[in-house]
Amino acid sequence: MDLIVRNARLVNRLADGPLDIAVSGGKIAAIGKALSGEGQEYEAGGRLVCAGLIETHIHLDKSRIIDRCPPPEGRRVNPVTAVKPLKPAMTVEDIYTRAAATLRECLVNGTTRMRTQVEADPGIGLRGFEAIETLARAYRWAIDIEICIFPQEGLTNYPGTEELLVQALRAGAPVLGAAPRYDSDPSAQLERIFALAQEYDVPLDLHLDVGDSTEHMDIRKTLELTKQYKRGGRVTVGHMAKLSLMPPAEAAAMAHRLADAGIAVTVLPATDLYLMGRDQDHAVRRGIADANLLAAHGVTCSLSSNNILNPATPYGDCSLIRIANLHANLLQIAAPQQLRELFLMLSESSARLLRLDDYGLAVGNPADIVVIDAETPEQAVAEIRPPLAVWKRGRQTVLRRPPELLRPS
Repeated sequence: MDLIVRNARLVNRLADGPLDIAVSGGKIAAIGKALSGEGQEYEAGGRLVCAGLIETHIHLDKSRIIDRCPPPEGRRVNPVTAVKPLKPAMTVEDIYTRAAATLRECLVNGTTRMRTQVEADPGIGLRGFEAIETLARAYRWAIDIEICIFPQEGLTNYPGTEELLVQALRAGAPVLGAAPRYDSDPSAQLERIFALAQEYDVPLDLHLDVGDSTEHMDIRKTLELTKQYKRGGRVTVGHMAKLSLMPPAEAAAMAHRLADAGIAVTVLPATDLYLMGRDQDHAVRRGIADANLLAAHGVTCSLSSNNILNPATPYGDCSLIRIANLHANLLQIAAPQQLRELFLMLSESSARLLRLDDYGLAVGNPADIVVIDAETPEQAVAEIRPPLAVWKRGRQTVLRRPPELLRPS
């Protein structure tokens, strides 16, 4: 054996109590009590262990630009128009440097897999795609990164954008996205994006339904197209903040439709809390879709960071556990089982959303292992407990020592 992690509480086998995880050749070789073998040992001390946290929706390419943007004037905020004038000056090197700084923070917070959104349009070209592809190769020792290429500023109204998306897809971009809210013809953008996804046989990950009213919701067109193209199980929608504006019965009905269609949802609490309710100057709505409600009706859900230090979210420390805690606080979640479910939306449920077939603490899977300074998932979320150690394919990538209280002698 190369490694044995001792006395770990496996997130998928909590009832079994502390177990040992043996690693050989970068894969999990055995799980059990009092395993024997040579090699390095790590004492987890009865702490919670999972197979790595997963960022299902983050924008590495435009992170850490808040210092380049003027502060918003008044209540209304349009992060796309704030970023647009900066893009022509963004070089591959600039994008790589900022994205790497964000990625390193994700790593020390226990993330071992990621889907990152990357913009393509004539203003930025494919410089973001090039930078993040290079970054993904450089950090392959610590994380698996999947790129979703998408048109942030519009498609039908921005000539030259579709050609860049196609170029990225031909170059191997594995996921295609959309942002119909910023298109002059949202439905036409969705129709074209679904057709491209069919042509290049890639899954879809769409930015949908942030706004002040449910009068128009792009999810309805998305449901129609998912059925038309038979894409069930291969469509994810991010944000869905307008679900928070629906009465519970209507939200539940929509959740049923999403589950039946095989559409997964990524809730992005930090960004939607910042962007929603901008039409109000008091009694401001929170504007966060209820991930627990969606999951209760059969929808595969994840929670993710989305933006870090840019005009859509001018803060963030890349801690997914903090995001789960924020969601619990905003939605007033206290039941232990629901808190546990939120933790799984950073791990097991996120793996289902990304259709990962080699994720999890099971013999034969890659030895992606994260030890968290908690005994249970609900404690980790409630107390924002940090990861203490991380391994990627059996190689340790992170070590954090618990703080010590220095009492007077």
